[in-house]
Amino acid sequence: MGKPTGFLEIQRQTPQARPVDARVRDWREVYLPYDGAALSDQTARCMDCGIPFCHQGCPLGNLIPDWNDLVYRDRWRAAIDRLHATNNFPEFTGRLCPAPCEGSCVLGINSAPVTIKSAEAAIVERAFDEGWIVAQPPSTRTGKRVAVVGSGPAGLATADQLNRAGHLVTVFERADRIGGLLRYGIPAFKLEKRWLERRLTLMRDEGVTFRTGCHIGVDVDPKQLKREFDAIVLAGGSTVPRDLTDVPGRELRGIHFAMTYLSLQNRACEGDNVDVPLEKITARGKHVIIIGGGDTGADCLGTAHRQGARSVRQLELLQRPPDSRAPQNPWPTWPNIFRVSSAHEEGGERHYAIATERFSGTGDGRVARLHAKQLDTNAPIEFDADLVLLAMGFTGPERNGVVDGLGVSLTARGTVARDANWMTNVDGVFATGDMQRGQSLIVWAIADGRSCARGVDTYLMGSSSLPAPVA
Repeated sequence: MGKPTGFLEIQRQTPQARPVDARVRDWREVYLPYDGAALSDQTARCMDCGIPFCHQGCPLGNLIPDWNDLVYRDRWRAAIDRLHATNNFPEFTGRLCPAPCEGSCVLGINSAPVTIKSAEAAIVERAFDEGWIVAQPPSTRTGKRVAVVGSGPAGLATADQLNRAGHLVTVFERADRIGGLLRYGIPAFKLEKRWLERRLTLMRDEGVTFRTGCHIGVDVDPKQLKREFDAIVLAGGSTVPRDLTDVPGRELRGIHFAMTYLSLQNRACEGDNVDVPLEKITARGKHVIIIGGGDTGADCLGTAHRQGARSVRQLELLQRPPDSRAPQNPWPTWPNIFRVSSAHEEGGERHYAIATERFSGTGDGRVARLHAKQLDTNAPIEFDADLVLLAMGFTGPERNGVVDGLGVSLTARGTVARDANWMTNVDGVFATGDMQRGQSLIVWAIADGRSCARGVDTYLMGSSSLPAPVA
């Protein structure tokens, strides 16, 4: 490595965040760009560890020690080439990925791991600023046509890879804008949509076709795609939210799924009119309860802060995680520890070991209180609740559309079944991302998309020069 003793001399330093009182007043991203000198120091912490377990931790197999060393040596052009060799969209993962690579960093055994995620974002932004990332359409076309249903990270990665292989790719999206979860699920304070538009413009210039407002299986017959395309890739995600159907009072107004809430705010940030019949879903002036302690819950928390909530509580069914690794959670497994996101820094209360038992409301049918049990003490507990957001994850893909329309089989878990080549039981129909994996991380979605693209390419051409899967 560039500086063999760097990990001994330099402490971990992450990018600075904008002050809380400023950032909660807008929807711009929380973190400021990395200072160049600071980033050089941080990449110098990467050890010459012999076996880079960060490769094992990253579903994409990112060449992390390589581009850390290149940044330290001020060879940024080579660094982005190494980064793009394994990752189609480092500007997304560098902002949104929880960085399982850092959980597997050898330095993390007894010290703070290398700031891999932040370095990734800095490399790709430097490359865009320098004009190194430009459209590169394929030199030849195969004449094969592929339909990708869904424009989230898995669908985009699949489309990008298949386009590079020379196929004619059309991405179908049921919403009015391309991006899937990146567009309407992730708040703008974590991913400003200009970065998404920048990448989509590149893909269009490289020959990918995008069609919005096309809900395959609802207003477009899936069998039409079978007739018009040589292969179909299902990348619609895991979109059926987990509910509290057996909890009394669930029918009260003011109880919403997290994704409905987040999507409306993202649309508002795009300039859309998001007033809905009966009520506008906003946290302004309300006591907000978020049920679910994961990333989606934290996204709701940050959104509620910016909307001017009166109070916000995030409830988690499980016990509070430990501050450091438990003995049964050794390195290099993902560290299940207590984490504080940027949204948690902004305020609100977190409650653990809470089981929701019922909701009670006002005379006009609106929710007013949440009644629960504190599991570790078995004591009853109540909270004011003018707005309740259900952020408890997802149970699988929707079935009354393209899944049923094409007749693809499901697994016992309710995900789309596929073989080792990513094909479903229907010839020429493939599945990728959360649709076949179940809800997961953006980095897994991109990795799945890349692997699926190789399977599709092999099906169409008999062999493939696209990269083989690494995870």
